[in-house]
Formats: sequence, C-alpha cells, structure tokens
Amino acid sequence: MKIAVVGTGYVGLVTGTCFSETGNHVTCVDINEAKINQMKAGIVPIYEPGLEDLFHRNVEEGRLNFTTSLVDGIEGAKVIFLALPTPPGEDGSADLKYILQVANDLGPLLKEYTVIIDKSTVPVGTSELVKNAIAKHAKVPFDVVSNPEFLREGVAVEDFMKPDRVVIGTESERAKELMTKLYAPLVRQGNPIIFMDERSAEMTKYAANAFLATKITFMNEIANLCELVGANVDDIRRGIGTDSRIGKRFLFAGIGYGGSCFPKDVQALAKTSEENNYKFHILDSVMRVNENQKTKLLPQVRQYFKEDLAGKTIAIWGLAFKPYTDDIREAPALYNIEALLEAGCTIKAYDPEAMPNVQALLGDSVQFCKNPYEALEDADALLIVTEWPQFRTPDFEKMDSLLKNKVIFDGRNLYELSQMKELGYTYYSIGRQTVLS
Repeated sequence: MKIAVVGTGYVGLVTGTCFSETGNHVTCVDINEAKINQMKAGIVPIYEPGLEDLFHRNVEEGRLNFTTSLVDGIEGAKVIFLALPTPPGEDGSADLKYILQVANDLGPLLKEYTVIIDKSTVPVGTSELVKNAIAKHAKVPFDVVSNPEFLREGVAVEDFMKPDRVVIGTESERAKELMTKLYAPLVRQGNPIIFMDERSAEMTKYAANAFLATKITFMNEIANLCELVGANVDDIRRGIGTDSRIGKRFLFAGIGYGGSCFPKDVQALAKTSEENNYKFHILDSVMRVNENQKTKLLPQVRQYFKEDLAGKTIAIWGLAFKPYTDDIREAPALYNIEALLEAGCTIKAYDPEAMPNVQALLGDSVQFCKNPYEALEDADALLIVTEWPQFRTPDFEKMDSLLKNKVIFDGRNLYELSQMKELGYTYYSIGRQTVLS
C-alpha cells in the first residue's frame, strides 16, 4: 500500500518507518528542508532503540522516502497520516494550527478516495474540524479517521510492531476495511483492533495518558507520606503491584514525569474539561503535585549544605526525561539545573544521549562530560535524575576517589539502602529512609 506520513517528528518517523517494514511504500513529508536532507543522507534525527536499523533497511530497499513537497508526498497514497505537533497553547489547550493548515492544503490535492488519519494526539472533536477543512476544496470522497498512537519512548518500535491494541475511530465501513488491511500484519498474535467513533478514539488517548500520569503521581504522593511515617515506598510498590487490579507498571516513585506526552495531554484534557464546564479535580492535583515533585530533592540538597550552595559543584547523572531517549521536553533535570544554577552552583552533567539537546538549550552554563565519572571529579555531591541502566551498578570505589563528599541525592531510587549504609554514603532517595554516614 502507498502511504504518506505528514510530519517527521517522533510519532511520524516511527510510524512511517515501521509501516515500510511491513512492506508498504511510505513517503514522509516535512516542511523542514534541513531535516529532510538529513534523512535523505541516512541520518536519523531522533534516538530510538531499533529505529535506525529499520530506517536504513527500508531506505535501501526503496520503501521509505522523504520529501518537502506535500503534492509529491501524497501522490498515489491510499492513506495519509497526519503526525503533526499539537503544542500546548498559552491556555493549556492543544494548538491545532499545523493540522488544520495541512487539512486545508489537502482538499484540492486529493485525486481519489483517500483515508486521512489523525495520528497526533488531538482534542475531542478534531476529526470533525479536519473533515470540514478538507471538504472545503475536496472534489473526491474521503474519510477522516482517528488513530491515536500509544508509543512509549525507548521502546516505540516494539510498541508499534507488537501493539497491545490498535484504536481506530471511524464509522465508515470503507475506512474500516482499509484500516484493517493496513494493521493486519501487526496484530497476527490476536491483539485487538478496537473500532469506535472518532470522538471516543480521541478521548481514549487522553484518558490513557491521564490515567498513567495519575498512577505515577499517586505513588509519588505515597512516597512523600512514607518519608514522614517511616515506611518504605519500594516495599509498598511490591505489596500493591502484585494485586492484579492494580498491576506492577507505573508504580515507581521518583521526581516526577516529563516528556512530550503526559504533561501536555493532562493539561489538554483539563482544558477540555474546563471548556465543557466540568471541574476535573484529579487532573488539577496531578499537575500540581508533579510540578512540585520535579525538584523534590532540592530542599535536602540545601539542608545538607546548610543553605550555602554558592560555589558548590553538583554532578548530575541523567538529562533525558527517561532512559533510552534523547528527549528533554519537560525533563526534571532541566528544573533542577535551573534552580541549582540560580543558587550559584556549578553543574557537571552526563547523559548517554541527551547532552547535545541540553547543550543547544543551555549552552555553556553546564559542563558536559564524556562519561559519568568525569562528572564526579571534584564534585561536592551527585544528583541522579534519569535511571539509565549504566548508573545502576557503578564503580563505587572509583566514585569514592572522585567525589569530595560521599553523598548521593537519588531521584530514581537506584540503590538499596543497605548497600548505601555498607558503603558509607549519605544517601537521599524518594519515599525511603535517609541513610546518614
């Protein structure tokens, strides 16, 4: 099948590459000429495990192409995915200007029946807006389908190729038939394609992300209470996670969530509620708690240094909002770095993938290091922000020789308390007893 994907951001590039892997001929369209030229030269603009191999294979075999021309990109396409950004506006609502602009442009370009698919996360009712925008100038029949993505950064390729479910919002039998054919190679193991109306599909995406954000936030609230009552949040996580009604995932306490999805989608759903005169109290609490949680460890840092942070050097391990990605959107690291710089600290940071993105944002205000240990040289303390696997079993003897003080502020609970006691560290974590050396 000939497919066009408009927008080559995270969702668009993964979508296009993975559909080409199942034998389709995919053209990715983007107005960013430099980005298109970069991909034509074989450079993948985002970091996502497994994506680069699929990208190169399908480019070499002629199934994956790139263009800045919408006219050329959609030529002969049976389906057109809209994978365009929906950034939050000043009022928290999703900005649909990019999607609606492309929808306006598509109308006069369609030559035969085509299915246009909203792949972006969009507010309820967007499919109708897109349909109306296309219909203004369209001379052939078409359908607009809502097909939200449920990709986790770091495992997006696996999520796409082996989806838990595929949600498709359409009431058109013709569109259903085409979408079933498109997704058939990805659901051979029996995972469902769930058809529903467009508005329900749009709401499903927001409901899923808001629920997961709430689950994370609930555990962070439990962790904060654990510190006051002397309980251990890790034990509680294991105790409730084995309950099949709750499940094991998204129960790890830490310094908040970030990324491109949870913050934006929770905010957008709250805005939709407000527009419909409904007060979504839980979401208001989720946003407020998460904002505070990102800098949860800074009071302990200040307390440890007796409120005198000026001139202190803080090593930071982890800059991305989560491991296995270079995405720094709403990353807790940025909030901590900003506060520590304002307090007069020097920051030495290391992240396996995200340093170029942070450097582009913050420039020379942060020292970027070649490896985790270089960041520790002459540092007064270590702050762990992202749970990259390589941080889980470091060489503690080497760390001892590099850190000025044997103190770790761990925002991801990477180490056991007993281990820290044995090694003689002062160790602050989330929802657990503080270890004092």
